Amino acid sequence: MVMEKHICPYGLKVKYLLEHESYVVEDRWLKTRKETDAFKAEQEVKTTPQTFIDGKRVGGHDETRRFLGKEVKHKDATSYTPVLAIFATAALMALAVSWALLGNVFTVRAAEWFIAFSMCILAVQKLQDIDSFATMFLGYDLLAQRWVPYAWIYPFGELLAGVLVIARALNWISVPVALLIGTIGAVSVFYAVYTQKRELKCACAGGNSNVPLGFVSLTENLMMIAMAVWMVFT
Repeated sequence: MVMEKHICPYGLKVKYLLEHESYVVEDRWLKTRKETDAFKAEQEVKTTPQTFIDGKRVGGHDETRRFLGKEVKHKDATSYTPVLAIFATAALMALAVSWALLGNVFTVRAAEWFIAFSMCILAVQKLQDIDSFATMFLGYDLLAQRWVPYAWIYPFGELLAGVLVIARALNWISVPVALLIGTIGAVSVFYAVYTQKRELKCACAGGNSNVPLGFVSLTENLMMIAMAVWMVFT
């Protein structure tokens, strides 16, 4: 569909994909809703775009990818990509700040900033839709299951601790908060995944993520505990 106020993103993706695979593409536009509805009725399909190769209909975006041997991700498939992207971004930010302020990327402060930046970014992911986060979080967090408001408080505590660590300020607040939420989180994840053997999605990257609950979430909580203990002795 190529209309005045809408260009189909999947159409652009399919066209690029076919051209990238060395196909010569004849791009036929559906310029009005009437044309689109008529095309769907004629071809007995529910969506556009539709790919035809040598006069034979292949199908829509996903079917075209499968035809070309490309992966098609299921919308509910689990993936570690969101948290890996967050941790990688936080690491690059920490190294950049360390270089800018201390003239060296490999410093103790860089490690502190990495954990703090990770906490802040993860908190932002949760705060984008705090109700969805709370719903998923309640599925495994032991304290939240006993006191529901904790599910809404958690992201703010994580953000507060992260910001204070970045500033190296008010350790008497950041240390207890990080230690509390990190310890409860680690125990909850270990109990749900390794004791009860449950297969759950992790709320660490927000309530709409498909990150599996397990090693990554446990690592996040252990990082907070380690940071809190480090702050006590430095």
